Amino acid sequence: MSSRCLRAAVPVAFGAVAALGQAPFEWPVLFLLALAGMFVWLRRSALTAAEVARRGWAFGFGYFAISLHWIVSPFLVDAARHGWMAPFAVVLMAAGGALFWMAGFWLARRMGPRLGWLVVTLPGIELLRSYIFTGFPWASPAQTTVNTLLGQGLSLVGPQGVNLVLIALAVTIAVLLMRRVWWSRALAAVLVLPVLLPSFASPATRTGQVIRLVQPNAPQHQKWDPEMIPIFYARQLEFTAAPPSAGWDAPALIVWPETAIPWTLSYAGDVLPQISAAAGGTPVVLGVQRNEGERFYNSLVTLGPQGTVEQMYDKHHLVPFGEYVPLGDFMARFGIYGLAPQYGSGFSAGPGAQLMDFGALGRALPLICYEAVFAHDVNAAPARPDFIIHATNDAWFGKDAGPQQHLAQARMRAIEQGLPVARAANTGISAMIDPHGRVLDHLGLGQAGYVDAVLPAPLAPTLYSRTGDWPVTVLLLLALAVGLLRSVMRHRTPTE
Repeated sequence: MSSRCLRAAVPVAFGAVAALGQAPFEWPVLFLLALAGMFVWLRRSALTAAEVARRGWAFGFGYFAISLHWIVSPFLVDAARHGWMAPFAVVLMAAGGALFWMAGFWLARRMGPRLGWLVVTLPGIELLRSYIFTGFPWASPAQTTVNTLLGQGLSLVGPQGVNLVLIALAVTIAVLLMRRVWWSRALAAVLVLPVLLPSFASPATRTGQVIRLVQPNAPQHQKWDPEMIPIFYARQLEFTAAPPSAGWDAPALIVWPETAIPWTLSYAGDVLPQISAAAGGTPVVLGVQRNEGERFYNSLVTLGPQGTVEQMYDKHHLVPFGEYVPLGDFMARFGIYGLAPQYGSGFSAGPGAQLMDFGALGRALPLICYEAVFAHDVNAAPARPDFIIHATNDAWFGKDAGPQQHLAQARMRAIEQGLPVARAANTGISAMIDPHGRVLDHLGLGQAGYVDAVLPAPLAPTLYSRTGDWPVTVLLLLALAVGLLRSVMRHRTPTE
């Protein structure tokens, strides 16, 4: 292999290894060591900012290509129409995500020859990735830590703060390893412990209230099949009407997943009383599409004893190119529509986060599918809820990495807020998650059934729930300002 090919392959390989920190592999130590190795490799060469940027892009490409390989799944649901797009989707998503990391590596090199500014620029880039163009923080470095001691830091500093700590650990480990003395290597080994040790959080207090999570297991390619619709609907009625699990009280709430029924709300008049009758009067939360004139919404509703709609929430953070297409009216002229909508050219966004009141259970913050990816959206709730309901259809995400990574994100939201999460997923993974992010009860991928789980009590409001991303944002902005000022001063000529 030529030296040029080697220079191109090494950072891609480092990035691919780093991606093994994400589910389903969940080896966060590999993310830490791969980023440290990348730092050491770059430090051994005198590189210009442009050369560092190219290698940073290659690292990001390897990282996102492995982390987001599940992105092909939505395009294979209707393979005859969309299958040709699948390989382009992976390449473009990886290349696009890598542009952010390229900017981080380039800026770090511009701010100093030793690349130590990566401690500031990479967390800053990840913060930007969470917000710009509606945001896409999937596969963030912090996501690798959900099972670890470091992951509990989400309750203090949120995902952006954990990104900062994780990247600072990687750079510090790299610097220590380059010293080649026993004490620095020993200290480097100690710094790995936060991503090796599990959480030592105390057991969650349980409320005694039972929530039933219904999982019909309707694969996306069959979900709208007229022959299969009655089967999936009957399953959900059966699971809803089932007696309490042995040793458990009767459910106080039953949760169906996103788009749990194929009929829009305005055409479900005969269906809703059937669902309430199967529940025996217990409130049911279910996902349903609804319309107001020509506008369609991806919604959650709460059904009362007679099938009446008592509460309603419309999803407000929609999936670009899935649930809507930016500049949709213009793009529709060229036949470009979202993947998910059943009607028209896309969904409309709801007004924003809101709470649902369930009496003795408390108030819940509803999240629909993609909304669980955004820590700042959960932090935008109008008041502190007692728990989170996450209704999702992960059949779009395939049968492996996608659903498992989405579950990891729901667990992150639990830790950040100190709140339990009741998660109902169409094809799995349905789960009851405690406020420390631990899965207490679950139903695995590709299974039809239900989970009766006791709702844990919420913790006291976390520091992150009070402050959001502002402290880390201000810290990074100040550090960037200092770094840029130092860079300007260093490059000034004596005559200036």
